Order: sequence, then C-alpha cells, then structure tokens
Amino acid sequence: MAHSIVDDVLNRRLIAAHRGARSLAPENTLAAARLALAAGAGMWEVDVRLSKDAEPVLAHDLDLRRTSDVSDRFTGRSSWHVDEFSLQELKTLDCGSWFERTDPFGQIGAGRVSKRELEKYCGERIATLHEALRFTVENDWLLNIEIKDLAERPGHEAIVEKVVSMVREAGAAERVLVSSFNYYYLARVRRLAREIRTGVLTDRFQPDPAALLSELDAFAFNPSLRAFLPWQVRRLKQKGFAVLVWVVNHQMPARAYFAMGADGIFTDFPKRFS
Repeated sequence: MAHSIVDDVLNRRLIAAHRGARSLAPENTLAAARLALAAGAGMWEVDVRLSKDAEPVLAHDLDLRRTSDVSDRFTGRSSWHVDEFSLQELKTLDCGSWFERTDPFGQIGAGRVSKRELEKYCGERIATLHEALRFTVENDWLLNIEIKDLAERPGHEAIVEKVVSMVREAGAAERVLVSSFNYYYLARVRRLAREIRTGVLTDRFQPDPAALLSELDAFAFNPSLRAFLPWQVRRLKQKGFAVLVWVVNHQMPARAYFAMGADGIFTDFPKRFS
C-alpha cells in the first residue's frame, strides 16, 4: 500500500529528514535524500526557490555561496542569488565539495562519513523539485516542500502555481506536505489544489495555533522548538490537526515531544532515530 501524508503523519511517530540527511551529506541534494531513505526516515524535507527562468530548485539560502562554488565559477557577477541564474547555469555548479571543506556537523571529523562518500559528493549538482518528486514517488516515500518566502523577489507571484503544477504532474499530491512561513502561499495552495495538504511553519509563539490552522485550512502545525506550549499540542490533536516539531537532533527531547502528542519531528540526524 502506498504511503500518504495523512496516514503516515497521524498513525506513526514520523521522523522527517531536515534537508535530507544533511549531517552526513550536502543539504537539499539527492545524495542527502538517499542517505535519509537508507536511514529509515519516514519523510524528507526540502527548501524550494525559483531560478531566473522560473524553475523550482532545492536551495535554502537566497545566496548560493555557502553551498556551491558559484563565486569561483561566475567571477564576473556582483551577487550570487538563486533567482539571478538560469537552471542551465545552476546545473554547472558544484554543490557538494563545500561539505568536506566545512564539515558543518562535525561528522567527517568524527569518522562517520567515509572518504569514498566524500569523493561522490564532489560535483554534486543542484536538484530540481521535479527530481526530488520523482525520487520520492519512485521510492514510495513522503516529501515536505518548504516554499521559501520570495516576497519582493522575482517569482513571488509564480512559485505556488509552479509547485502545485509540478506536484500534480508527478502524481505526488498524497505524498506531499507543502509548508511555508508565508501564509499567503499556504492559502493559495489550498485554493488551487484541495488535494494537497499544507503545514504552517512558525518560529514565533502563536497564541492560538488551532485558530490559525483553521483559517488557513491547513493540515499541520510545524513549530520550532520554543514556539509552542504542551497544552497547545493537545488542543491541536483534539481538533484533528497534525504537529511536526523542528529541529530535534537528540533522542531525549524527541521522546518528550512525542509524549506531548507531537506526530513527528524534523531532524538533521535521521540515522540516530532509525
């Protein structure tokens, strides 16, 4: 039986790989997705922005310098924003070598990433949303798509339609949760596609999250660690909403959130919870 967002979130303690298994591989890449899947994560999470030619790609930062060799490859540019490059240009970037250079979670130094794996990451290309959806469907998996807030950026009015269209084309509506800090995007997703569930992202305390989710016709509340109280989780569950907490990287707090009634957690270390 195929996995679905509603069934898997509400009927299991879901472990979602934040930007893939980003502690062991370059974030938001198919390499990180493969490791998260192998670790037993129930879902992976990605960040989506638009290229200059309006193609949805996986990238957390607006600026490409942290996670690619863009400043070396495009030396004549005055800035290196995702939406200033075509997809063809983005696909020339090395989005993997930085991981060995920076060892962002200290896992290379701890001996948890092999030299062979690091060699594979060299030359890793930026992933498109189309590729992420295909990987998800082919592996009977689940995907959380965070639409980055493009307010005052090119693509602000187009990104929701692009994401919805791509999810439908992939036949992935039942496998996807679309989340965002921009609640206009979430409302628009529901207007365009009732079959696609949405998640309300917040890093600030919300006095009445149940009312907010009802207003947005959302499925899930996705708060940061300190943006909610235990009684709010209980109330949300009583009203039929899901609760997915981010980012939880250790087992003890994870147990505490599940004991409160949370349905799942986002983690940079899915292998710890396998």
